[in-house]
Amino acid sequence: MKRLSALLAAFVLLVLASPCFARPAYPAHLDDTIVVKLPNQATMTLFVKNKQQLRELRAYKLDSLMILLDTYITQAEAAGKNSKSEQVTMEFYPAKDKPGKQVPEQIRITMHNDESKKSTVKENNVEVRMGRVFGVSVQEKSDGSKDRVDIHVGSTAKDDSLAAAKRKAKQEEKQNRAVHNNFNIDLGLNTLVNVETPVGQSAPDLKPVGSRYLSLNWHYDIRLGQKGSPLHLLTGPELAFNNYMLDNNSRFVNLNAATTLQAEMERSLEKSKLAVTTLNLPLMAVLDFQNKKGRDAFRIGAGGFIGYRLGSHTKIKYSEDGRTRKDKDRGSYNLEDFQYGVQGTIGIRSFDLFAKYNLNDLFQNNRGIQAQTLSFGISLLR
Repeated sequence: MKRLSALLAAFVLLVLASPCFARPAYPAHLDDTIVVKLPNQATMTLFVKNKQQLRELRAYKLDSLMILLDTYITQAEAAGKNSKSEQVTMEFYPAKDKPGKQVPEQIRITMHNDESKKSTVKENNVEVRMGRVFGVSVQEKSDGSKDRVDIHVGSTAKDDSLAAAKRKAKQEEKQNRAVHNNFNIDLGLNTLVNVETPVGQSAPDLKPVGSRYLSLNWHYDIRLGQKGSPLHLLTGPELAFNNYMLDNNSRFVNLNAATTLQAEMERSLEKSKLAVTTLNLPLMAVLDFQNKKGRDAFRIGAGGFIGYRLGSHTKIKYSEDGRTRKDKDRGSYNLEDFQYGVQGTIGIRSFDLFAKYNLNDLFQNNRGIQAQTLSFGISLLR
């Protein structure tokens, strides 16, 4: 192990003072590799995630670190000589012994006693943890003719395994919670059904693609029953945007305390729509079935919703005197402030379809066209 201390000291001097690193070919998707050849024919291989990890070594007083390592290595050698086992591993925690000082959090030293075997290869391992992420792992091998020291900067295999186990436990804990919250987007189309128009008026002709529906949903998924129960309640605020895009060169106007359709005689409209923004609160019962791996397999749900109109406006787009003009008029347009209806959803894996049907009319009674809104589409970012 004395040779190991000398090699570590040489490594520190080379890293801090020498720019002459030999960089072998190495796959781009793995760590960068630096090979350092010492005068005594020993070779050290350094793996780093990036240059920043190499610079972080400067934060430590490496001469003090070498003295600290030599002290622990001496203790490990003594323990190895007095042990009858083939392998001796000792762990030291300098940060606890010297609080407030810039020292490693953990040093792990492993020594192999192969004297009972005829093997000519001996191995010694030293791992130094500088923090939760940054660390140095040193492995010394000797076969009697060649020495090799491998130094890895980054998380060790043990730490990677521990981190993976923590992530898995956190994921399982999240899956086992009775209440989950998530954000998703409903994107679809609007249409009017059960249309009844006043005498002398025509029914609105909506452009299918232009009459879009968009909803931003902050949902709470509440499991009913024990772990593994497929029955859930779904609720949470939704900010919905309903667009009703008119065709046939017509627009919505307020006339005689009512909202009616008016055909444009003097202008050719490129766009004419009524836009309504509402805040909705759904309540749905959902059956969510999962596969053997605990992932969503099939869902189906149904329930109702209530909503309140936050704002509304009409917008027309047309050309005049060679220029494109846009007119936007805000107002209630005799729309119902409160909306209520039923809705449903069905999904396979991460693909969901939804449909919403307003039970009350879009406009107030005898103050506009009598019709209900039907919205349908897909859910994104589930």
